[in-house]
Amino acid sequence: MASPRNIGFGAPGSEDPESVGAYRLESVLGAGGMGVVHLATSPSGMRLAVKIVHAQHAADPEFRARFRQEVSAARRVSGAFTASVVDADPDAERPWMATVHIPGPTLAERVKDSGPLPAAEVRRLGAGLAEALRDIHRAGVVHRDLKPSNVLLAADGPRVIDFGISRPSDSDLRTETGKLIGTPPFMAPEQFQRPREVGPAADVFAMGAVLVHAATGRGPFDSESPYIVAYQVVHNEPDLGGVPEDLVPVLRGCLAKDPGARPTPDELMTSLRSAAYGSEASIPTQQFRNPVRPRSGDGGSADEGDGGPTAGDAGGDGPPSGRSPSGRRVRWGLAALGLAAVLGGTVVAVQAMPDGTGAVAASEQTGAPGIPGGPQFRPWQTRLGPGAANGGEDRTAFCSAGDDGNGNGNGGANGNGGGALYCSAPGVALTRLDAVSGKVVWSVPGPGGQSLSDDYAPMVAGGRVLARAPGGPLRAYDPESGKQVWSADVSAYTGVRPAGAVVLLTTADGHVTALDSATGKEMWRKPLGGARAQWVVAGDGRAAYVVTPGPDGGSTSVAAVDPATGAQRWQARAEGRLRPVAARANAVFLLATDAGGFTSAVVRVDTATHTVRRSLLAAPLDQAQAGVDGDSVYLFGAGGTLAAVDAALGSEAWRLDTGLARASRPVASGGRVYLTGADGRLLVFDAHAHQGVLAGQTNPRMNGGRYTFTPALPAPLVVGGRAYAASPDGSVFGVDPGDVGNW
Repeated sequence: MASPRNIGFGAPGSEDPESVGAYRLESVLGAGGMGVVHLATSPSGMRLAVKIVHAQHAADPEFRARFRQEVSAARRVSGAFTASVVDADPDAERPWMATVHIPGPTLAERVKDSGPLPAAEVRRLGAGLAEALRDIHRAGVVHRDLKPSNVLLAADGPRVIDFGISRPSDSDLRTETGKLIGTPPFMAPEQFQRPREVGPAADVFAMGAVLVHAATGRGPFDSESPYIVAYQVVHNEPDLGGVPEDLVPVLRGCLAKDPGARPTPDELMTSLRSAAYGSEASIPTQQFRNPVRPRSGDGGSADEGDGGPTAGDAGGDGPPSGRSPSGRRVRWGLAALGLAAVLGGTVVAVQAMPDGTGAVAASEQTGAPGIPGGPQFRPWQTRLGPGAANGGEDRTAFCSAGDDGNGNGNGGANGNGGGALYCSAPGVALTRLDAVSGKVVWSVPGPGGQSLSDDYAPMVAGGRVLARAPGGPLRAYDPESGKQVWSADVSAYTGVRPAGAVVLLTTADGHVTALDSATGKEMWRKPLGGARAQWVVAGDGRAAYVVTPGPDGGSTSVAAVDPATGAQRWQARAEGRLRPVAARANAVFLLATDAGGFTSAVVRVDTATHTVRRSLLAAPLDQAQAGVDGDSVYLFGAGGTLAAVDAALGSEAWRLDTGLARASRPVASGGRVYLTGADGRLLVFDAHAHQGVLAGQTNPRMNGGRYTFTPALPAPLVVGGRAYAASPDGSVFGVDPGDVGNW
């Protein structure tokens, strides 16, 4: 592969170069907000399409990061249905990428010049696009900007191009990195509502809109205003007038508001291929519904997205695929483009106390007769949170078990509550559940109407259980009685993290205050790490580590701190922009993540020798979350890829496509990896033998409503040989990992 950095320019001041690397530019094929695409020729005579970034964007470091992301994605998906990457240099003075030139117009040009496509051609186009999306998603990529101008009509079928996903001049709805990305008429509802949580199902929605455009010459949500388009995408039914009759149910399924109700590319391939080659039969929407009860060991093709069908859908009394629920209420502000859905609900399970300070015992639980997972253990489920069964609020609980030093509950029991789970949920400040039976031992009511996240999971430290709600004080409770022992105003702090018998409070400018977890008294206060610092605590709570990237992102310092005194024990430095994942007695684990949110490596810092080992991933992962088991690090990336890295050997062991559009942070224990899916499933993967295999999964738990959505997914817990998880319907449940066949 050629790697010259020079670009030969024409006349001084000219925007158009004469050559890029070893490739002679001949003519302009097109131009957009990102750059100009030229027809070019290689020294051997190969015809290429070369994209060159505009000069004004080449000077923007963030834009360069996005272009690197495009090059990486395009290389990963190069295949029969995309334009294969031949060469690229994202670090050149004017970044560029060369792909194989595919003769043929774009779909946008074809429709503009000749009008809508004939019905048979639309069907063949759909079958080709479905196959393209299947291959793209298998590579762990979500296109996020599929539209007519990004579909080339080659003689042997369509090609999907342009994996830039961010066009600084193409959309009036653009925002900063990680926010609104795409072209409004072809964006899915979740791209407006939750842009950082977009999965493969968004591409299926875009494909449906593209096929409507191909069949009618317009989109299903057309308007001159992009703001009105956005409103219609979220609220209104698609306009399918003029679409061939047999394609209406297919496209209505693609354009479903709920990502989980959309067909998968594999399902679309089967349906559209049969329609394209002779079958004119109407295709019922129901065949696209995701499985209601996944079979144990079946990875499934369901793209659960933001929540899929549940057992309540099987009877046919739910709304048909593609229809908005009548109970969904969305507040829309055109100026701010605010889109907030009121979703989900649960069953009344915990009785509220008027003063909000006392603990009461109450529960609704189902003890499913199953195979014992240990002494007196049977699979169980307990629902938390007040509210009507069909209410619209998020009820997801976040729980911890024992004291892992990180406050996130993925460690083992150590005497501080190993036989108990501590959970917080909307309407429940804190509750203690018996880990064996699932019974509520005591519960403290709290404020409702606020979705929680891992940051608000209870924390067990120094013989106290710590809990807080968004905007509220930090409260410490006695684990036996549930009585409040002390409280502290933490409104000035951005982070709360237990470290053994100490609670570390961190501010945005890098100041740290340490409290005695037993009494709430201040132990010490000092500046540590600076404004960009992130903290991680060892599993035993005996050491805390402050991780601080350098100002230019070229290196990151890792410093060990004594939680009891704030004294620095040692410091090491590693290359790149790193963020901490976990700390163990022997090592600190970090991820090398670029400005675009792509993780390219796992970094291990030895706590004894302070040596650094970097393990490169086979391909970068977008928005990676990670869990650690020994020296094995497991990463889950947006789009559904699960990868395993041996941080001691410095290599990636395996990766697989989980079929999940969204999942929690992975939790690993005993050679198995656990994930919570957006539909409430708990999934377990066998990590042995240098490969990942789905070992089992529970049924979805979505409160009987297809539109339940939670903005954050709680990580599972693995404690004492048992696995625990929480779901969007407000339930917490325990299962036996040794008997996944009966989950």
